[in-house]
Amino acid sequence: MRTYPCLPIPGDPRDPQSLCHLLHRHLQWLETHNFAANTVTIRRLQLSRFIRWCEDRSVTCAAEVTADMLERFQRHLFYYRQKNGQPLSISSQSHWLISLRSWFAWLKDQRVLEQNPALEMQLPREEKRLPRHALSESEVEAILAQADISKPSGLRTRAVLELLYSSGLRRQEVLSLYLTDLDRQRRVILVRQGKGKKDRYVPLGERALAWLDKYLAEARPLLLGAEEAASPLLFVTQRG
Repeated sequence: MRTYPCLPIPGDPRDPQSLCHLLHRHLQWLETHNFAANTVTIRRLQLSRFIRWCEDRSVTCAAEVTADMLERFQRHLFYYRQKNGQPLSISSQSHWLISLRSWFAWLKDQRVLEQNPALEMQLPREEKRLPRHALSESEVEAILAQADISKPSGLRTRAVLELLYSSGLRRQEVLSLYLTDLDRQRRVILVRQGKGKKDRYVPLGERALAWLDKYLAEARPLLLGAEEAASPLLFVTQRG
């Protein structure tokens, strides 16, 4: 588990209006409301550094923190450079700001503040990027070949994997497929109530269709036994 330094909270803990005192209260509230210890530690680290940033600007009380000041702190995070010279990631910036937003929302709920200066704070937009380590074609083939197709359950597994690889369907979508959803002539499969509660047709490759046909002809009847006519689902267990 990653460890974080336990920085001292700057300021006067005896002053009930000070950021220092209010952070101590907030951390105690998190602990007594069963927040994870790691969450409390990270909040302490991030908010302590925010308080230090405020003290450098002669701001020590929660009532002195304004929306404009929080916006300047957000710019500070954007331009901040770590020891290795790299900027904070968008994700890291968002985590810092989420901690701040949660703290000031709590201060408002506790009636410490009349107004929440972080109410309209907007988080930076996350980058939409592809995974760094996508599987190679040979790695995918190795995974597909793991299923033991000498057994009905293994043949079913191979058909499921081939369908997932060909179509990009979600797990629950595959589990919810009916026999009648498969259209061989058009080489598509109907997904009912998928993402966004919408129906959609998804194209299938010839290879996935071939494995589905093999599963339907050789494995599904054996899995169902005498109960074959009882289940309308495409993929079944031995209990139907």
